[in-house]
Amino acid sequence: MNVLLVEDKSGMRDMLTRVLSREGYEVTACEDGRQAMDHLLGTRFDMVLTDLKMPGADGFEVLRAARAADAEIPVVVMTAHGSIEAAVSAMRDGAFDFITKPFDPDHLTLLLEKAANSRRMAVENRVLKRTARHQGAPDLIGESGALAIVREQVARVANTDTTVLLTGESGTGKELFAQLVHASSPRKDGPFIAVNCAAVPAELLESEFFGHEKGAFTGAEGRRIGQFELAQGGTIFLDEIGDMDLVLQAKLLRVLQEGCVTRVGGGTVIPLDVRVVAATNQDLPQRVQQGRFREDLYYRLSGFPILIPPLREREGDPALLAAHFVARYAREMGRPVSGFSAEALAQVSAYDWPGNVRELQNCVERSVILATGDTIAQIDVAASPGRVSQNSGPHIPLDRPLQEVAADAQSHYETACIRRALDLTGGNKTRAAEVLGVSYKTLLSKIKDYNIEPSAMPTP
Repeated sequence: MNVLLVEDKSGMRDMLTRVLSREGYEVTACEDGRQAMDHLLGTRFDMVLTDLKMPGADGFEVLRAARAADAEIPVVVMTAHGSIEAAVSAMRDGAFDFITKPFDPDHLTLLLEKAANSRRMAVENRVLKRTARHQGAPDLIGESGALAIVREQVARVANTDTTVLLTGESGTGKELFAQLVHASSPRKDGPFIAVNCAAVPAELLESEFFGHEKGAFTGAEGRRIGQFELAQGGTIFLDEIGDMDLVLQAKLLRVLQEGCVTRVGGGTVIPLDVRVVAATNQDLPQRVQQGRFREDLYYRLSGFPILIPPLREREGDPALLAAHFVARYAREMGRPVSGFSAEALAQVSAYDWPGNVRELQNCVERSVILATGDTIAQIDVAASPGRVSQNSGPHIPLDRPLQEVAADAQSHYETACIRRALDLTGGNKTRAAEVLGVSYKTLLSKIKDYNIEPSAMPTP
């Protein structure tokens, strides 16, 4: 559990850090509310423990920032005995509970255990709600022959309980195809549970998969139902399976072979009725040769392998997908954008999309934002990240210190990006800065540093 601790008094802050760390919490300690709010912008926390009265940003502001970052995060507030009214007010604003100073560390520990349990229940409820959204077959946009082959493979395997292994480059939409396998199967009315094996720390993945009993380890204050149990009667999708820890690979293999699971710290064997679909963008046979993936697990997972084609091999599909994403984002953003200009659509169709559908989707989302009319122009498409020409790079001597080589490479490619943006914007530096995602001042500084000729650059 990752706890954000906010306390302006150093002695109290140090004591609480020691107490929480001893109980197995990972603590990020802040000396004021402003520092805590900065952390909340870029880090996911499981709970917040904050003082109410602090100089600068107070605990109420921390509470609001935490709830804005994550509506389910439990916030426990600390307050002096004479400020209980303020603590009650904080609870009206969404705080989980409060504790008055001075307090017994054991009392605080129990309170945080309640908060942690509340957090887990909220996450599990969200998972169950998410499975409901996956009911029904997802839309697969495209009419290419490559996509038709995958559709037929899915149709053939869907009615079986055979384990499916989806392979292909990053961004090809493997989870969408996993959902299609589920929605086309007799299990379609059961849950669809997706687990990103690369996103969960290795030490937590066993509990995430199989669940745990109360007291199984430090911080396990209650029973947790694992993802395999949550998927009973349905499908579990194991994404990024190639990144799984070797120790857990052995335990997963046993579950797949025996069709049952035992919670961490428990002795009850729980029979499973779950269909497994796994996915990876890695070369699993190569990882087997390297000793980084179990050969027996690979064969168990690849009962029916399906290769998802990259977007560059799906002729005609980029234009159809782009139109789909335009309609979606225009509706979500309330923008009056109806499609692409002929030049923009030609550019979408000609580009090879190394980031596949994910890159195309991000590009269209950005283009809808940048569009100044009801049609996306070529400049708006080109404004998305990664649109620099794929021309060969500069000749940079490699017999020099690494820092010098890196500086030369950065200079070359930043110059190319700036020239490209200026070309696309007709020399408009203000618009070019927006395209590049930097401030106007930064762009001017780069133009000066790299001695980019001003001849093709009208004033903004």
